[in-house]
Amino acid sequence: MKICVLNGSPKGKYSITLQTVLYLQSIYPKCEFEMIHVGQRSKAYEKDMQEALQAMENAEMLLFCYPVYTFIAPYQLHRFIELMKETGVDFSGKYAAQITTSKHFFDVTAHEYIRENCLDLGLRYLGGLSADMDDLLLEKGRADAVAFWDYTLYCAENALYDTIPPKTESVSPKYQLTLPEVPKKEGVDTVIVTNLEQEDDGLAAMITDFSAAYPYKTRIINIAEYPFSGGCLGCFHCAADGKCIYKDGFDQFLREQIQTADAIVYAFTIKDHSMGASFKRYDDRQFCNGHRTVTMGMPMGYLINGEYAKEANLRLIIEGRCEVGSNYLAGCATDAEEIQKLAAKLAYAVEHKYTPPQNFLGVGGMKIFRDLIYLMRGLMKADHKFYKEHGIYDFPQKKIGTILKMKLVGSLMTNPKIQAKMGNRMNEGMIAPYRKVIEEQSKRNA
Repeated sequence: MKICVLNGSPKGKYSITLQTVLYLQSIYPKCEFEMIHVGQRSKAYEKDMQEALQAMENAEMLLFCYPVYTFIAPYQLHRFIELMKETGVDFSGKYAAQITTSKHFFDVTAHEYIRENCLDLGLRYLGGLSADMDDLLLEKGRADAVAFWDYTLYCAENALYDTIPPKTESVSPKYQLTLPEVPKKEGVDTVIVTNLEQEDDGLAAMITDFSAAYPYKTRIINIAEYPFSGGCLGCFHCAADGKCIYKDGFDQFLREQIQTADAIVYAFTIKDHSMGASFKRYDDRQFCNGHRTVTMGMPMGYLINGEYAKEANLRLIIEGRCEVGSNYLAGCATDAEEIQKLAAKLAYAVEHKYTPPQNFLGVGGMKIFRDLIYLMRGLMKADHKFYKEHGIYDFPQKKIGTILKMKLVGSLMTNPKIQAKMGNRMNEGMIAPYRKVIEEQSKRNA
């Protein structure tokens, strides 16, 4: 089988993910792998896609190979997929699969993003391998890679591809200005970050309406106009001191013009089941902050032009981003009524400093980062310092008192005689501390 490997890593041949493909290439001589470094050459392909198109045309399968960056694929691969769609080439009949490496932080949303776009392109999607960055160094990891490729080839040979119909990308009826201007109060800095293009009148109208309905003045930053030198390279140059290797000043701009705000509203039009490649570049370049949740406590909202209700994966990404960052998500507005609600809820959150506790997405995501940074603290020095200062290293293994108490309770519970005598005392004991809190509050209220 002829496989065109679309290497989405900006590191090109130095990609860790690519090493898994090279390992498979060494085992399967009957499979012809052609490597296309689309992540490293994304700017070149903006000028001429012919070489890449020819390689994909000659292939029977497209294998997307990339590290997970900020919930989905790196900006460079994101942009390449946009270019693929713009060519209008018919990929129907070809198979598609994907291999990623990460620490499993929202790898599910990355895989779904690729799957959705494969279906848009008419590709027969077979599945993906989500590997840890170190898996290829382990016997089990290598065995998992081989098992995945055997399974992929079996599915291709027997036409066992994803038959879910492609999701058609459509945009809601053009948004019209409807909301009146409300009096403005002072003292709150709210920034609207957008990738607004000149022809996007609907999104422009949504931004205008939100600014009118929101009780504080807003300022707009259009990242589509920022002179980015490129997307994140994953070079870890910023690991020690937070300074990006690019000299375009974005790291300083981000910290001084955006992260100093009291609230952020992101505004975009749905494109390719995401916020668009220009927003992905912005998101990836925020890695100058490493894994530090520097905007924790800041409320956020979204103005979304398009049929957001149909984009389950995008909804998960947006909620996950806010939860991991400890940011209250005031709402995702797609029409005038929702914009008014967003304006009211965001204002309340700013005024009352409302920050609800994290759910599974936030707690689980931060535990991955906690363990990762602790292991990499020699390299990720800025992250390590931040995690120590903010008490993120909450390792349960260090709670010796709780561990000993649970051992004692466990040993008692294995004794049939003690179990018979306890009756409901176990439940009573578990809720006793909570009852004490309620009783103390009742006394204060009396």
